[in-house]
Amino acid sequence: MRTAPTILHLDMDAFFASAEQASKPSLRGKAVVVGGLGPRGVVATASYEARVFGVNSAMPMAQARRRAPNAAYLVPRFGLYRDVSEQVMGLLRALSPLVEPLSLDEAFVDLEAGGTAWDEASARLTGARLRADIRAVTGLTGSVGLAASKMLAKIASEQAKPDGLVLIEPGTERALLGPMPVRTLPGVGPATGDHLRRAGITTVEELAEAGEDELVRLLGKAHGHALFAMALAHDERPVVAERETKSVSVEDTYDVDIHDRVRVGLEVQRLADRCVRRLRRAGLSGRTIVLKVRRYDFSTLTRSETLRGPTDDPGVVREAAARLLEGVDTTGGVRLLGVGVTGLADYTQEDLFAQAQAAAAGEPAAEEHAADEPAEAAAADGETVPAERRWPSGHDVRHAEFGHGWVQGSGLGRVTVRFETPYSGPGRVRTFRTDDARLEPADPLPLVERRPEDAGGLPTGPGPSVSAVGTRGPGPGDQVSSDPASRPKSRSGGGGDATSSP
Repeated sequence: MRTAPTILHLDMDAFFASAEQASKPSLRGKAVVVGGLGPRGVVATASYEARVFGVNSAMPMAQARRRAPNAAYLVPRFGLYRDVSEQVMGLLRALSPLVEPLSLDEAFVDLEAGGTAWDEASARLTGARLRADIRAVTGLTGSVGLAASKMLAKIASEQAKPDGLVLIEPGTERALLGPMPVRTLPGVGPATGDHLRRAGITTVEELAEAGEDELVRLLGKAHGHALFAMALAHDERPVVAERETKSVSVEDTYDVDIHDRVRVGLEVQRLADRCVRRLRRAGLSGRTIVLKVRRYDFSTLTRSETLRGPTDDPGVVREAAARLLEGVDTTGGVRLLGVGVTGLADYTQEDLFAQAQAAAAGEPAAEEHAADEPAEAAAADGETVPAERRWPSGHDVRHAEFGHGWVQGSGLGRVTVRFETPYSGPGRVRTFRTDDARLEPADPLPLVERRPEDAGGLPTGPGPSVSAVGTRGPGPGDQVSSDPASRPKSRSGGGGDATSSP
């Protein structure tokens, strides 16, 4: 393991909910829950204000509503989150070529590989500057952990939450880990934790004292060896810059079971199109098409078909998914559908014969089928019926008279909109008919307003840090504290830096 704390772990604070609060002035400082709003939805992220009421990620949305009935419940805006994530990852890549993203809001960085940190002082300064840069570029906060290994850096960032920095000094790792519960270590989930508890092992110190042979006997060779090493604070895993994508998939859970076979087929086609769009955005193609069906009784079936070569043609994926669906009994109803592609490649083996047939028949090219959603069912007389306009809670809209706003709620033919922007104060609320021609969906606005003199923009890729060029330096939250960071998780900010001590 390294002798300097040059592995950095960044975790954005309550990312989805914080982005929504930054975008909506009327929600700042209030409980916000982001996730699926249907009866089968789950919480994606809860703001720290909502966590006070016991609302947490992965909780059923119905349970969250019971615990925090007055919170704002919003549908995720993944386009916005991806844009902000790209800005943050750009700042990380300016620090080092070795950046390992784990999700939209979390990543490891090898600071030594980038020459930006080589000892405790330089690592602390880099972490403080990064936090200031993230706030300047995105308006959001992130928690930073610094240590000599990935495992310890992640533990440090958890201790730093929210909006703080914790550095674990080399040599103090064993004393720090000892009293922590075994669930702190990577790979110890509920089942392993319960198994260890029945054996009388509840802390990392007890895990180390049990010995390697005993852990191998309890957990098996691979798991036992790995956990014993981690209990001794040994973690040699390197920061890996690129992870190979193994599959691309999309799925939907339905509020009410789908019984109509035609509707199921239309949903599968829609999912196939979404999957292909995601595939193309990643510059990939794939050979194996996978269909996932979860039925009314929670039984889950997967079917797959391997093509002669990789494809990113929506027509090919739709046809393969439809063939797979033919072999699945959906009589009792379907609660979840998914379409995925595996066997990925960064090239496409075009089906020239199929293309020639399409050209001879005068059919449009595959790209012309890539609309966001398929047309809805036709009326009985054969005429196409326009789909009803949907207004998801929290999504952006623009009104011809009142300007930019977001949907507070809709139903019974009405939609309620609050007109405000990330740069305004709390705005006024107005209600319209859902078919009001003056109201249109809109793209999210940047969370930080760009002035005309900032035409070049703040860095989102390799280059000097924002604070290094004088845009913003470390603020009050970046001051060093001599106390270990043990902050209440319910706070929404105000954390500082700390160095762990046993």
